[in-house]
Amino acid sequence: METTMIDESSVVVAADHQTSTEVDGESVILDLEEGIYYGLNPMGARIWSKIQEPTAVEEITGAITAEYDVGAERCREDVLSLLRDLKENELIEIAE
Repeated sequence: METTMIDESSVVVAADHQTSTEVDGESVILDLEEGIYYGLNPMGARIWSKIQEPTAVEEITGAITAEYDVGAERCREDVLSLLRDLKENELIEIAE
């Protein structure tokens, strides 16, 4: 398993081996290799929509801070936490 850390300067993108859809404002992701479903709440779904193309973490946190009533530091922590979980489950990749 990769040990590459995700931070504000990382550029992330959804992995190729998944498919997703939006249901009632939430995202449902299917890992095609493992056959496991993952669900994301509306804020997670917004983050997921932003990483369908390679996107810098700082750009994601800026967009979420602008769209939701959340402080910059809390937003950064939450976004990084979600991205690390997605990376651990191999649903995203870090662009080199």
